[in-house]
Amino acid sequence: MKKISLLFLLISACLFAQQSVLEQKINSIIKDKKATVGVSVLGFENAFKYGKNQDKKLPMQSVFKFHIAAAVLDQVDKGKLSLDQKILLDTSNLLENTWSPLRDKYPDGNIEVPLSEILEFTVAKSDNNGCDIMLKLLGGTQNVQKFMDSKGVKGFQIKYNEAAMHKDWNAQYENYSTTKSAVDVLKKFYDGKLLSKKSTDYLTKVLLSTSTGKNKLVEQLPKDTPVARKTGASGKNNEGLTGAENEIAIVTLPNNKHYAIAVFVSNSMETDAVNCKIISDVSKTVWDYFNK
Repeated sequence: MKKISLLFLLISACLFAQQSVLEQKINSIIKDKKATVGVSVLGFENAFKYGKNQDKKLPMQSVFKFHIAAAVLDQVDKGKLSLDQKILLDTSNLLENTWSPLRDKYPDGNIEVPLSEILEFTVAKSDNNGCDIMLKLLGGTQNVQKFMDSKGVKGFQIKYNEAAMHKDWNAQYENYSTTKSAVDVLKKFYDGKLLSKKSTDYLTKVLLSTSTGKNKLVEQLPKDTPVARKTGASGKNNEGLTGAENEIAIVTLPNNKHYAIAVFVSNSMETDAVNCKIISDVSKTVWDYFNK
């Protein structure tokens, strides 16, 4: 028994020492930055946990499109929506002056496209018009909140759609998540506790195809590393403040194990390049930790 206890103590001490090194490296990345940086990491197979400002309620921006897509797919699982159903695109839902690859593809509108295409543009390309089309189908943000509440997702709030956030800078702060909530919901998703297996596999494939934010979480990871991810960014206001530069992801390691990571850079007076570099450097540090 003494040998087992001693081994346990040695392993615990080793893990604590490794975590301390991780903490030191992340502290050095965010040191002297004029920003609030939230970081959470959750190992799926070994239950490793790390957090820095992980309980702060920070604006999600487009990270919330993961939660919205999950709520849509829950309705698909229940037979209330179908990925094949047609959605009419027109001037009422293809708004100008917002990020919308969907509008760029169908500039004239007056065309019906399947819900699957809108969901894929919304998640993988972070389309704002697609986001609000899906929220309208769901009956508003309150139904996304109800879905997340029903799944036991804490530290998450959604109140406003993309159009509302474009009209009022402060609205983004009402759409918040903690980074701990973000990694926890990704674990629930991965474990099949949010959606059916079919919908989980489908949304995972979409997340793996994300094309935005290549200078953030994936920038310094080995090429072809499977990273199922969702980005978010507010841009700057007239005072040069960035409300949010974010990313959440499920990363697959070379040994086929996984971890979830969430990095939120909030209320930053740094440049866009510096904000993204914080996320990139934290991601590389965590990757190195898991690949020792």
